[in-house]
Amino acid sequence: MTEAADTGAYAGKPADRSVPLSRGLSSKLLLLTIAFVLFAEVLFFLPSIASYRLRWLEERLATAAAVAAILVQGDPTSLSRAAQNDVLMAIGAKAIAVRDGGVSRLLVVTDMPPQVDEHIDITKEDVLSSMPAAIDTLLFGGNRMLRVFGTVGESQKEFELVIPDYRLHRAMLANARYIVFVSLLISLCTAALVYAAIDRIMIGPIRAMTRSMLTFSDAPDSPAGVIVPTGARGDEIGVAERELAAMQQHLQKMLNEQKHLADLGLAVSKINHDMRNILASAQLMSDRLRQVKDPAVQAFAPKLLRTLDRAVAYSENVLSYGRAQELPPARRRLRLSQLVDDVHGLLGLEPDSGIEFFNAVDTDFEIDADPDQLFRVLTNLCRNAVQAMAGVADSAIVNRLTVYAEREGSVSRILVADTGPGLPQKARENLFAAFRGSARSGGTGLGLAIAYELVRAHGGSLELVESNGGRTVFAVTIPDQPVRLDEARNGLRRPA
Repeated sequence: MTEAADTGAYAGKPADRSVPLSRGLSSKLLLLTIAFVLFAEVLFFLPSIASYRLRWLEERLATAAAVAAILVQGDPTSLSRAAQNDVLMAIGAKAIAVRDGGVSRLLVVTDMPPQVDEHIDITKEDVLSSMPAAIDTLLFGGNRMLRVFGTVGESQKEFELVIPDYRLHRAMLANARYIVFVSLLISLCTAALVYAAIDRIMIGPIRAMTRSMLTFSDAPDSPAGVIVPTGARGDEIGVAERELAAMQQHLQKMLNEQKHLADLGLAVSKINHDMRNILASAQLMSDRLRQVKDPAVQAFAPKLLRTLDRAVAYSENVLSYGRAQELPPARRRLRLSQLVDDVHGLLGLEPDSGIEFFNAVDTDFEIDADPDQLFRVLTNLCRNAVQAMAGVADSAIVNRLTVYAEREGSVSRILVADTGPGLPQKARENLFAAFRGSARSGGTGLGLAIAYELVRAHGGSLELVESNGGRTVFAVTIPDQPVRLDEARNGLRRPA
């Protein structure tokens, strides 16, 4: 299998990318149109052939009635045998008779047949009822004798005609051949016109969409594979073209972002590989700070060690993420106020920075979460808030970052509020999308994307509660872990 075929295959099945003419939509459309037109012509053929037979018999009976009217006025016996034969040969009959007042008179006769095969009352015949007889005459006629009788015009007399059906049989065959020829001609012309119209309206655009999809599957990153909609069509084909073009453009954008992420992930993995070694060395040196008796050193040494431990853990997680995925949260009960203090220390806010940080979390507030992952979530949210407020140089404006928490039943809710300028509309539309949700020029938007992923891993949610000029609030909602029944029973079981 070629590479091009592989790109067009799904679920392990080889892709049949070339459609032969016999299986193409154009050929199927042409054949179906011909078949449907012929079917319609067949439905027309039966009443047409029956009508032709009825008209032929009516014409012969009318001619016989005209001859009979002349003979009734004169003396039929005055005609010689040769004259009678000429009259009968002119209309193809064997005998002509007239019935008037219940009395039947044989006017002209020659070679009277021994029997009559079919009696036809022309006044009672119609197109629908005579269709079976017409088909029978067309297929098996030619050697039968017919007796045709009925009134003609306004005359009260009934005329009779005995006539063989071989002339009728030949005439019906000729008419049937003509109908078949005209039907084939009509079906071919109709099929050609319908094919040309539908090929231009539907088959052509579908063929163009098929080529575009095949080209796009071969090179998804090439703009040449994106279909260009034909005009402003408002029908289903136009909608399909526009939706296909939008989908291809969206897929190209997603592929570019995925490639960007893959390249970034590879670069970050390489950087973190060396960064982990550097942090390990810094960790060893910071351990010596514990031996220094200076009170100031003893005050910040534990925070420094915790920060370095987290940095090493993050580096290892980044390296493992390239091989698998983010580790599931190792949840435990922790005091949120102390964790928020650690976040404050990591932000490095100087007194002259103009940004106030308030830890409004109750010192007894507990939350069930992974401490390292929750630290990363709050760090990303707080750092975004600090960066949003750092651009304001006016000392009269209050720049304040507040973290507070609340609990409702088994659900904890952490709120991070700042007095920054708020998020622009573009950032709100792509809030938790990497590389698209950044509110800063040059930002990547990875902070919110990472925080969103970590909160979702806890079974919680991260949402923007409020954002306008002067106030932006993010809410982190994390439910407690459900208690397993067997563990609860063991905890309540008392020793004997």
